[in-house]
Amino acid sequence: MTLRRTLAVACLPIALTVLPACQSTKAVSASSAEGTKNLASETGAELCGHFNRAAVRLNLPLYWTADTNGDGTPNPEELVELLFYPTSGRHLGKGASNAELAQALERISATTDEAGSLENLSTEERARRSAVIRELDQGQPALVHTDLSSLADAEKAFVQQMLAAAHLIDALYAVQTGMQPFEDKVSSLDPESQSLFRRNWGPKCLAPMTQNDPNCWALPTREPFKVGVYPLDLQDADAAFCKQMEADPKLADPFTVVVRRGQSAEALSAVPYTEAWSDAMKSVATHLRAAADAIDAIESESALRAYLRAAATAFETNDWKPADEAWAAMNGRNSRWYVRVGPDETYWEPCSLKAGIHLTFARINPASIDWQDKLTPRRQKMEDDLAELIGAPYASRQVSFQLPDFIDIVFNAGDDRDPFGATIGQSLPNWGPVANEGRGRTVAMSNLYTDPVSLKNRRSGAQSLLTAQTMAHYTDSPNPGLISTILHEAAHNLGPSHEYEVDGKIDTDVFGGPLASIAEELKAQSAALWFIDFLAREELFTPKEVAESYLDSIVWAFGHVSRGMFDGTGRPKTYSQLAAIQLGFLMDEGALSFEPEAMAANGTDKGAFTVHFDKLAPAAEKLMKLTGSLKAQGDRAALEALIDRYVKGSVVPHEVIVERLLRHPKASFVYGLTW
Repeated sequence: MTLRRTLAVACLPIALTVLPACQSTKAVSASSAEGTKNLASETGAELCGHFNRAAVRLNLPLYWTADTNGDGTPNPEELVELLFYPTSGRHLGKGASNAELAQALERISATTDEAGSLENLSTEERARRSAVIRELDQGQPALVHTDLSSLADAEKAFVQQMLAAAHLIDALYAVQTGMQPFEDKVSSLDPESQSLFRRNWGPKCLAPMTQNDPNCWALPTREPFKVGVYPLDLQDADAAFCKQMEADPKLADPFTVVVRRGQSAEALSAVPYTEAWSDAMKSVATHLRAAADAIDAIESESALRAYLRAAATAFETNDWKPADEAWAAMNGRNSRWYVRVGPDETYWEPCSLKAGIHLTFARINPASIDWQDKLTPRRQKMEDDLAELIGAPYASRQVSFQLPDFIDIVFNAGDDRDPFGATIGQSLPNWGPVANEGRGRTVAMSNLYTDPVSLKNRRSGAQSLLTAQTMAHYTDSPNPGLISTILHEAAHNLGPSHEYEVDGKIDTDVFGGPLASIAEELKAQSAALWFIDFLAREELFTPKEVAESYLDSIVWAFGHVSRGMFDGTGRPKTYSQLAAIQLGFLMDEGALSFEPEAMAANGTDKGAFTVHFDKLAPAAEKLMKLTGSLKAQGDRAALEALIDRYVKGSVVPHEVIVERLLRHPKASFVYGLTW
């Protein structure tokens, strides 16, 4: 299971950073949706922001990190070339063409009026292109940069093989999402549409202000866009076909593609991933084995080698259980690296049944060991306390999962690389003996959302929604978010989880795919709120830290509500809906109130929230009992009632939250390496 947040966790770098904006105030020109904009008077952050935004529009893999010599010009040593663009590798480094770099910089800094560039287009095409630009501009490039120059040659060779595997993972995920058949049509289009198609894994607009805009589409014609894991003719707009998939365990198998052998309903069959995409899966296996061979002489990486070879075999057999066993044997004490590769999460597709193929590639951050030492002796008590609160029919069980490792992301591929935001916590696997027996592994990504611009935007958003009295408990420290991530991911291994059965049925059978995802994530995030008081009772938290952590979770919920409750196809957004449920429940319990006449902490917005900290612990306990019980009892009606009241109802002032938080673009992570 995955946790996505608007602010992640502590930045404890191992030559890995999310780089701040450059600080030069010298002039440069950039194109904007309104026309030419001279940046002579802009701040340093705005200067780099305009440059990097223009690069995204032009689909150019360049990021300006800092104007170190103060000349107002992005020189090669100040640029990072980004991964996972179609033109990556052409502008910087060995073999790069100076002419190509010069041409790219000239295009980025061009002073062409945006309106002028669209004036010869038809009315329809002009509207489409303008909407595409608005979509792109709702993302703010945030660079995750890794310096590999100090690595030994063997580890550099290992990273190179993992990067090669990442590109193949991207290609496989492109097939899954359904974008592959459209790639040739996009290649000849304007760069903005190409960039949207690349970033969004297809032609759809996904940003809150454009996801429902009928003009916003990366292709000149609005052709049906459907995922590649079900027959195209089955995929109706209302997703009614999902019920048919859920009803047949073979068709619902997460590691298969549903294909049609004929026209009757009985003619549908499930084909293993390794059969459907045999050549590509085998190619991934080849690179994983080569990565293992590269570090063969490094004694301390025996666990990593074992996992890479087991994962390679899984990419050939479609049996992921042995790879899960090898992966669960890894931890932050027996490897310097974190790797998870294969099919895992299901949120990406309309039925939430099929596992998206991904690669998480990161370095272990050793600071996690301190929290592991604190929480590991208490994990059985956490399970026992949770089971007692939830009550029958759930009963406490023995748990032995690993507490989260902190990891510093190097790069993400496939289902891990989102258009907006990023996974900052994950508990895997979701199926099989390792998951069922509580032996899974959890991680918290510790080097995301910690750049100055993200921190500034988050504080500004909080100030627009909270009263000054409540804002006094706000902190820019990422530690509260870190703890919430740890507790959320630990909670996926506690209480009734994905494989828990009600009358012989697991959650996807009881609730259906999308509702099952909401039920599990709501349970985990409610536990993250409830366990704050547990940490206080265990004397791991001071009263100040308790208040900061409660407030951090509420601000996190604001962030997800701002993204809307449904995507452009009407599919529920898991985290947005659980966030609305939490906020609404706290409001009903008097732990959170919205006062229409109150002044926000920024001194300009009227109407603000007040957090009543003395009421939070009992409200969180009541919420945890409710969400844990509905999961344990398979009470779909109770979950739907929560959605009706807080997601679709008027308890939560959705419009206020959306308007104020969408004043700032969302982080869109990009990746770069220095060798």
